[in-house]
Amino acid sequence: MGKLIYSAITSLDGYIADREGNFDWGEPDEEVHGYINDLERSAGTHLYGRKLYEVLAVWETFYERPELPTVFRDYATLWHDAQKIVFSRTLTVAQTARTRVERTFDPAAIRLLKAQTGEDLAIGGAELAGQALQAGLVDELNLIISPILVGGGKAALPKNFTTTLELRKQHHFGNGVVHLQYAVNSG
Repeated sequence: MGKLIYSAITSLDGYIADREGNFDWGEPDEEVHGYINDLERSAGTHLYGRKLYEVLAVWETFYERPELPTVFRDYATLWHDAQKIVFSRTLTVAQTARTRVERTFDPAAIRLLKAQTGEDLAIGGAELAGQALQAGLVDELNLIISPILVGGGKAALPKNFTTTLELRKQHHFGNGVVHLQYAVNSG
C-alpha cells in the first residue's frame, strides 16, 4: 500500500504564495532542490490541482536537456516518469506525458489507488491537499519552510482543520530553509 504525501514550500507564516500570488521567494537553491528531488523519488503518481499542474508542466520541456544543471535534469526525469492525475473542472486536455484529467476529487477512488499501488503518491496544490487532509487520506506531510514572513496569501494548510502530527524528520539547510516531515494522524 502506498502512502499519500503532501509536500509544500511555505513561508515561515504558512503561505505557499504571497498576497500577490508570488512564490519566487521560495525558489529552492541547488542544495534544497536536490533534497526535494530525493523526497519526491518514492512517488510513482502525482496528484495535482490545475494551477499547480500548469506551473509544473514546464518540467516536461526540461526532460533530457543535457545543458541544464544536474539537479534540474534529475527533477525533470522524476516529473516525466511519474503518472500524473490533474483534478480540474476547466482543463480538458493534459499537455504532458503520462497525465490524465479528472473532473472531481473522489476520496474513495484515492483510497483505492493507495491500496492498489506499491509506490507512494504525491499530492500537490493547497486546495487539493486540503481536501485530501479533510478526507483522512494524507499519511505524510513535508513542509519546506523558507525563512521569510509574507504576511498573507494562499495558505499551505486548510483553515479550521485539526489533527495531530508526529515529527519524523527535520533537516536544516545552510540558507536558513528547514524541512519538517510529519506523520499525519488520520484516525
